[in-house]
Amino acid sequence: MAEPFDTLMQVQLHDTTLDQLRHRMDALPERAELLEVERRRTALTAATAEVRAQVDDLTARQRSLEDRIAAAAARRHEIEQRMRSALAYAPRDLETMDHEVGQLAARQAQFEEEEIILLEEEEPLDVALAEHQTTLGGLGAEASRLEAAIAEAEAGIRDSIASEEAQRTAWAAGLPTDLAERYERLRSHLGGVGAARLVGDHCDGCHLTLSSVELERIRHLPPDEYATCTQCDRILVH
Repeated sequence: MAEPFDTLMQVQLHDTTLDQLRHRMDALPERAELLEVERRRTALTAATAEVRAQVDDLTARQRSLEDRIAAAAARRHEIEQRMRSALAYAPRDLETMDHEVGQLAARQAQFEEEEIILLEEEEPLDVALAEHQTTLGGLGAEASRLEAAIAEAEAGIRDSIASEEAQRTAWAAGLPTDLAERYERLRSHLGGVGAARLVGDHCDGCHLTLSSVELERIRHLPPDEYATCTQCDRILVH
């Protein structure tokens, strides 16, 4: 078949290549990998925040215990200082002070024991926090690597798209307006393929076989007249 149908097939060839390039850009494997890395970072950041909240709670409780220990120790020291001036107090008063010193010592020991328990509870949380931070750092570096790889791949694909578009525009300029408009309408709702060749007895667009009657009709069409696939309605170049 003569022009303009060979030109139309060149336009279709470039359109198909452009669709493939755009799909390749959307389907870069690094893009899916980056989404997974970001999902892991989000989940780990939330887990880190939860662990940090637990550590902060334990730290606050430890400070409260430290304040109580300090208060008990100060009160105990004050009473013991007064007891050293034994001549100024009656035996009953000394006995009362001694009892209070014992209570303060017991309370201080209890607070110190509770503080040790809190420190033991905090230790694995501190380890988990350190591990989370290390993992987050690694994920951040991986995300940066993938973003750079995506940017590089996209730049290369954009260059190819620009080249294909320029060639496509040059070929499309040679199409009659009515043929170009029909092609664009068909392409828009037939998955990007508006024109296909007749290969043997089947349409290369839908890959379905045409009837012998239709094939005979197409063979007798004038060279400047295109056919339409009876199966998919695409422009059929023969």
